[in-house]
Amino acid sequence: MKTIESVTYDGSKIILLDQTKLPNEEVYLEVEDLKDLWDAIFELKVRGAPAIGIAAAFGLALFSNQLKTDNSLTFVKQCREISETLASSRPTAVNLFWALRRMETILDESKSVSELKSLLDKEAHAIKADDADICKTIGQYGLTLLKDGMTLLTHCNAGGIATANKYGTALAPIYLAKEKGMNIHVFADETRPLLQGARLTTWELLQADIDVTLITDSMAAMVMRQGKIDAVIVGCDRIAANGDTANKIGTYGLAVLAEKHGIPFYVASPLSTIDLETKTGETIPIEERKAEEITEGFGKRTAPEDDVMVYNPAFDVTPNELITAIITEKGIVHAPYEKNLKQLFK
Repeated sequence: MKTIESVTYDGSKIILLDQTKLPNEEVYLEVEDLKDLWDAIFELKVRGAPAIGIAAAFGLALFSNQLKTDNSLTFVKQCREISETLASSRPTAVNLFWALRRMETILDESKSVSELKSLLDKEAHAIKADDADICKTIGQYGLTLLKDGMTLLTHCNAGGIATANKYGTALAPIYLAKEKGMNIHVFADETRPLLQGARLTTWELLQADIDVTLITDSMAAMVMRQGKIDAVIVGCDRIAANGDTANKIGTYGLAVLAEKHGIPFYVASPLSTIDLETKTGETIPIEERKAEEITEGFGKRTAPEDDVMVYNPAFDVTPNELITAIITEKGIVHAPYEKNLKQLFK
């Protein structure tokens, strides 16, 4: 299976697959400036919770290398300012903050600036390497839930380009099933308003020669009622301590539909996406994006020219009681989530 790396770093620049150009163009951006990386994360040129965490880690490594001071105290202060700037780009995906916190643990004022720069560089590459191992392990656990001939429904994009490896999270079990010769069919929601399912998930799966059928978000209920879906599997951007899960807008509706039709609803998540400090989904910050993504999606006006009011939350929260299981790199977790998620970190 072809590996498409969405985020790489060569020591002098960060190279990003511009996901806003897919599926029509495979364009790579060379990022050497803090503002350009912030914009790339905010504008979804790099997207997916693990991928933006990795991009931010590479960013801190790169921009720390650009600092000219030899004073460790000043260097650490400037690095924390860079980290704070990067953290402000997207509020919901906890991997962004997790990766930056992990990088900040390297900062020690007693070390020399040259040593700190080397350690930051090494840690950023370790975060990416760990992500690859974690995603494959999530896939191996998820694979135990699949049977040959199953049809799965997924939402948004939680494949390889949403991480920085060939497996991703929610799509990892599907890729591993393919490697084992199993026949798995996928229905992909279009995922309004930015069409990550249509543009990205279908593109990824076709690259891997996996059967995929594209539907609009509003078709999911009918497809489920027709008995075409055996299970739903999605990724996520943050899981609260009680198992409430934030994911791309439309996920909550799928979970409600899955319960109505007796279909298992699975969430694939690395431990870095689980936020035990956030007690419930009620306190997960939900990013609201600009109105133009709905009124002028992809450059074409689809709403009245007048100033129509627009509400554009990028995420919704699925209550824990609608989630059949959470698939992590430490195993498959079932309710009670508040107890069992905490056990993962012991």
